[in-house]
Amino acid sequence: MVTKARILVVDDELSMREFLEVLLQRQGYQVTCAESGRKAVSLLETTDFDLLLCDIRLGDITGLDVLRAAKRKNPNTVVIMISAYATTETAVEAMNAGAYDYVPKPFDKDELVQTLANALSVKTLELEKEMLDGELKKTIHFGNIVGTSPGMIHIYDMIKQVAGTNTNVMITGESGTGKELIARAIHDQSDRHDKPFIVINCGGIPETLMESELFGHKKGAFTGATQDKKGLFEIADKGTVFLDEIGEISLSIQVKLLRVIQERVFKPVGSNDNVTVDIRIISATNKKLEEEVINRRFREDLFYRLNVIEIKVPPLRERKGDLRALVQHFLEKYSVKMGKEITKISSYAIDLLNKYDFPGNIRELENLIERSVALTSTNIILPDSLALSFHKRRWIEGAKNKRYDLDEVAYGVSLDTILSEIETAYIEKALEVVAGNKQKAAELLGISYRSLRHRFNKLGFQDDN
Repeated sequence: MVTKARILVVDDELSMREFLEVLLQRQGYQVTCAESGRKAVSLLETTDFDLLLCDIRLGDITGLDVLRAAKRKNPNTVVIMISAYATTETAVEAMNAGAYDYVPKPFDKDELVQTLANALSVKTLELEKEMLDGELKKTIHFGNIVGTSPGMIHIYDMIKQVAGTNTNVMITGESGTGKELIARAIHDQSDRHDKPFIVINCGGIPETLMESELFGHKKGAFTGATQDKKGLFEIADKGTVFLDEIGEISLSIQVKLLRVIQERVFKPVGSNDNVTVDIRIISATNKKLEEEVINRRFREDLFYRLNVIEIKVPPLRERKGDLRALVQHFLEKYSVKMGKEITKISSYAIDLLNKYDFPGNIRELENLIERSVALTSTNIILPDSLALSFHKRRWIEGAKNKRYDLDEVAYGVSLDTILSEIETAYIEKALEVVAGNKQKAAELLGISYRSLRHRFNKLGFQDDN
């Protein structure tokens, strides 16, 4: 908590002023009180305050007038509005005028104290971030990768170190963490940047078509092969191949892939002639491939060929310091895409996001912000815009907590039923997050599309594909 910060409290109710003064002084703040808007404006002209806590309804001028006066005097003053009569329109107007947030009365004193502490911390962090961003922009350019948390800074360093080499790289991390963005950044920073960057989703290509897709085929090689076709590896010659979900390929394809990596040659399906390629291979997986090797589902020699250098991408729940920057990035992206002017998100909405663990990681956050931008009727994202998905999440968490009551075992339980209900809840949530797209739902859940289809049949889902 930031102590000794100077706070100006403005409220025309004596009891509220006294309450807030005692409460904030106990937190170590220097508190000055004003009983009217004009008194507050006068104090603002002569004294610098770190934070203004102001009621919207005052006896003379409005709290919004005080807010504007504070911002004119010092744009860096943090302003939080409080009111028992605040509407969405009033909140939007206050935030458009520069308020950090608004707090409706009656409020919980602990939540108010935390809000003030967060606001003052954000003020400090924003100044530090501006300095850090300035330094980063001088040294690195990684496209759409967003974040300055320690974990991301380490990844930026890794990208710079490996980009200039031809060493194979494996990017590991949960679904939705942005592994493809990192692979593309490595390519863009490399000497191959002006050559093809080919993305191959190993979990999205049926096994029967995989060899032909990767290596191509000759006319007449199989039914339907009416002409010669180049494979993706040949198309990527002189460039980079990104093998996403590498853990999904079959053992038979693994053998052929190993030869390509070792010798840089392959034979198209139906051909006796070798094709030679110069490619750099970057792979990615959300699986623990070491366990796949132990269970003989992934070749050990291929694993070590691919995993020369490993870049581990942290899940969003472990880099919450990047959350606000990510939200702002997606706000700007979808505001432009939808022709809206949504400039900011309420700090209360950010607090809600910070309390959420995001099992779908950045992909889920992006989907959430896109939906919020599409549905909001104001130019600010308020907590109400996020309420529907969080209500759904709380329902799922409640079901999980109930099912994880281990004391029930003493009375007898049906483990199959418990696991089935949990699995159903997660599949339903994944489908909700991606608006019913089963391929994307499978990615969120860290399974292949084929595995999701199998679970659909097992759990009795309506599968219209």
